[in-house]
Amino acid sequence: MRSFGRWLLWLLLAGLALQLAFLLRIALMVVVAPESTTFMRSEAWRIARHATTDKGQWRWSAQWVPRDQISVHLQRAVIASEDAGFVSHGGVDWQAIESAWKRNRHRQQQAQSASSPSRPVRLIGGSTITQQLAKNLLLSGERNFVRKAQELVLALMLEALLDKGRILEIYLNSVEWGDGVFGAEAAAQRYFRKSARQLNAQEAARLAVMLPSPRFFETRQGSAYLAGRTRTIVARMGAVKLP
Repeated sequence: MRSFGRWLLWLLLAGLALQLAFLLRIALMVVVAPESTTFMRSEAWRIARHATTDKGQWRWSAQWVPRDQISVHLQRAVIASEDAGFVSHGGVDWQAIESAWKRNRHRQQQAQSASSPSRPVRLIGGSTITQQLAKNLLLSGERNFVRKAQELVLALMLEALLDKGRILEIYLNSVEWGDGVFGAEAAAQRYFRKSARQLNAQEAARLAVMLPSPRFFETRQGSAYLAGRTRTIVARMGAVKLP
């Protein structure tokens, strides 16, 4: 029993040390831009491995630019598309999570009752921009309860140590916009051959709509859904408040 107590204590101390390490890394981001994220590094390894084994061409594009060099249209479009309550929530939108859980459960029930459920159920996410940043910055791509709980803790840390403008700046510079394409500057150059600061409202909305499935839409630029959703986001952008 005593050895179990010691093991539990060491486990608790290790968990606290991990949280402290995360806290210090986030605190450093107040003044230092992260050169890469955990997700970016894992993708770089995947792309490099395939380029070697398949004798393909290495394709990678990522360039950090300050927030004032990113079009306000893109900033508004991303908030309108990904997290309408970004400026007001504390990192986690509990109402959005509950709503997404209910809608996902309903979709799963519909799929189970269908006579021939040949397609997988497409689940709806309730993650905020802050949560997405927390996941991409510091966590693995695994999906389980422990990782989700850690994501929530990191989101609260980000909100406590960084202001909304900094969170949005890091997010826009690190989010994936295609296979090997990371950040607003790389995306603007890849799809429109211009800098991120030159994007107009239509172009910005189109990039924002790609975010949930960037690799899917990268090869489907003529998608009717992409065009329709872009028009919707353009209409919403005027009401978006920037941090």
